[in-house]
Amino acid sequence: MKRRDLERKLRIAGCYLKRKGSAHALWINPKTGVVEAVPRHTEIKEPLAKKILKNMNAE
Repeated sequence: MKRRDLERKLRIAGCYLKRKGSAHALWINPKTGVVEAVPRHTEIKEPLAKKILKNMNAE
């Protein structure tokens, strides 16, 4: 999955970018307070993308 597609799904679910790092970006879900690290690669493997979406309640 492309990183921009994953970020779009996170935004639709109400999550927002907390901060950018050199290797990861931290996203937060304000409803649950869950913070998840999203790799800065252009392509994110499908199982990892699904895990991030599940943890952020953004499925």
